[in-house]
Amino acid sequence: MPVKRIFTSTMATGLAAVCALAAAPAASARPAPPPTPVAQGSGGAVVSDTVESTQAGIDVLRRGGTAADAAVAVAATLGVTDPYVAGLGGGGYFVYYDARTKTVSTIDGRETTPAGDSSSMFIDPATGKPYAFETAVESGRSVGVPGMLATWQRALQRWGKFSLADNLKPAEKVAQRGFVVTPEFERQTQSVAAKLDHFSPSAQLFLPGGAAPKAGSVLRNPDLAATYRQIAREGIGAFYGGSVGRDLVRTVQNPPAAPGTATPLTGPMQLSDLRAYRALDGTPTHINYRGYDVYGMAPSSSGGITVGESLNILGNFPMSTMDQTQALHHYLEASRLAFADRNRYIGDSRYVNVPQQQLLSKQFAATRACLIDPAKAGSSPVAPGDPYATGSGCATAPAASSDSNEQHTNHFVVTDKQGNIVSYTNTIEQLAGSGITVPGRGFLLNNELTDFNFAPTQGSAPDPNLPAPGKRPRSSMSPTIVLHDGKPFLAVGSPGGATIITTVLQILVNRLDLGMTLPDAIAAPRASQRNAATTDAEPGFLALPVVKGLEALGQQFKNAGSIGVAAGIEFLPHGQLLAAGEPARRGGTSAAVVNGKH
Repeated sequence: MPVKRIFTSTMATGLAAVCALAAAPAASARPAPPPTPVAQGSGGAVVSDTVESTQAGIDVLRRGGTAADAAVAVAATLGVTDPYVAGLGGGGYFVYYDARTKTVSTIDGRETTPAGDSSSMFIDPATGKPYAFETAVESGRSVGVPGMLATWQRALQRWGKFSLADNLKPAEKVAQRGFVVTPEFERQTQSVAAKLDHFSPSAQLFLPGGAAPKAGSVLRNPDLAATYRQIAREGIGAFYGGSVGRDLVRTVQNPPAAPGTATPLTGPMQLSDLRAYRALDGTPTHINYRGYDVYGMAPSSSGGITVGESLNILGNFPMSTMDQTQALHHYLEASRLAFADRNRYIGDSRYVNVPQQQLLSKQFAATRACLIDPAKAGSSPVAPGDPYATGSGCATAPAASSDSNEQHTNHFVVTDKQGNIVSYTNTIEQLAGSGITVPGRGFLLNNELTDFNFAPTQGSAPDPNLPAPGKRPRSSMSPTIVLHDGKPFLAVGSPGGATIITTVLQILVNRLDLGMTLPDAIAAPRASQRNAATTDAEPGFLALPVVKGLEALGQQFKNAGSIGVAAGIEFLPHGQLLAAGEPARRGGTSAAVVNGKH
């Protein structure tokens, strides 16, 4: 069997084109149509987690907005309809292709550590040991200075046509009138109900009557609608120094614990931390893989470097002509090696010296590729390589432990009729973040600072991901844009914590090496090797016949449930767009085009 048949999609929709979503606002919430995971057409496209957020983006594109305008509308609406993974209390990474200049740029909107924190912020002074992870999560101590709103404003300053106020209107309307709860939203709420119940404003908003809202019921968030309206009137200063910010800081310093619950750790955030926050313009990572130019997010994210290094390693092998077992074996081994280097060398580049150029060099990739044994899986933790070494040997540094604290995120993609592209991953970290809702404001606060390593993980070597005042915790978010012959070819990304990197990598390998269509590349069952003794795998992957061959090579797997929730757009000839989301993961996601056909 040819290797490109490793995975087969069971999507009933196939590549059938669908109509774009209707854009008539309702006076009150009405059930949204079921999400359509694949759409083909022209004039612009959006793929996001919810029907309402995709519709918001399509609305903006139809009114003549740019991809940046539509992205802000999508992100703000996700803060309403997907609040456990998105919203004003978080941050993210924005990758943008400018069709006029034919360049890719980035905005780092990652959260920052308050000035009053230190490298020992997660060490319990009573014991000298790190706090229990959940103790740190459900606290003011875990909350980083949010970068979401600053990212939206910066994107609009650079590439927008409409004002922030205009682009917030769709989200404000959905928050005010409410949205119809989906089975997936009910399931997510149930899974975090205990966390939400620990904080009074969270329980009041998301657990009406003391329980998760039922699918089919309407959930309104008038506090968030009012917050959006205030920001629309006053600008982002309302958040970064004004009354919204004061409410946020007060909440971090004194988390509103529900009666009868343990007193959570407080955080030192001050209004001055919000005033000092900046979303940072940046240059993307870039590698060329088999003639495709792959652009990603540079540090503070580890995504662009780790995806790029993995592809560079795989570029040493004829992936498209390998048999099934060897193609997957090499994919797993490449990510095993790249994760060793990620953990050793990558952190916030304003605080640590990240050898980005060396890690993304073909020469360094060759030194890692020579460690892949086609007859045997590596034994994790494998040692990181030495990106500073000269010559072509397989030099390595001492082995060190891995880390994987990130959990839940969201990713969406947008393109407009001019050909501008947004690939945007944003998050409040774990599902429901810290669990803390800002009273009267309607949004949850992140727990991003738990993405730092609580204590050193690299043995005698420096740990690049320890906390420091103003520092951004290392992320795995990997918003990606791919060009071919200087023209847009693909935009893709996914949530999923550290599995983001392997999900994006696997989709790229599926599409570029294994001959899958984009919808099939996204729907295919996933496996995620992150320099661990066992590889996380989805049930569908474990059911593949090829797994027996992989196990014979020493690959070990464990059932990790669902991995990632990807979104992608492929740019077809003659101005056609193929927008693809998930047919099943997280209840299915929503793809739409501006001009579609039945």
